[in-house]
Amino acid sequence: MICDTMVGSLFQRFKIHGVVVGADRIARNGDTANKIGTYNAAVLAARHNIPFIVVAPISTVDLDIPDGSHIPIEQRPAIEAQTVRGAIYPIESEKPEQAVVLITPQNLGEVYNPSFDVTPADLITAVVTEKGVAVKPEGALFFNLNSIV
Repeated sequence: MICDTMVGSLFQRFKIHGVVVGADRIARNGDTANKIGTYNAAVLAARHNIPFIVVAPISTVDLDIPDGSHIPIEQRPAIEAQTVRGAIYPIESEKPEQAVVLITPQNLGEVYNPSFDVTPADLITAVVTEKGVAVKPEGALFFNLNSIV
């Protein structure tokens, strides 16, 4: 197990052959929206010359959306970023007691909590669907996804 913020250290210390992620939405040019943290992993993969591959069903490819700037990004409720939930430690029974703990000041104010981030196509090595694999032509920054939808 690793936490999201350990990806850079992992890439520095181990031989990683590739990163494979899913997608919630893929724009016509290949920009990809996925769970928050995917963009960070793509930037780090690029820095370490690790292929970054998106694998998703064709239903996630939206040729009507020209690029990632047109993908709506949902903002999640602030409380989701301000609390953690888990078993009270030490666990002393088969059904451990659960607790929700506030980890920020109670009246923090504005909290930036997007559900997704958008990884630009230029950081993506390939897009794979059940219909095939799209790769960018040499030197291109964007994909032609017509062959895989």
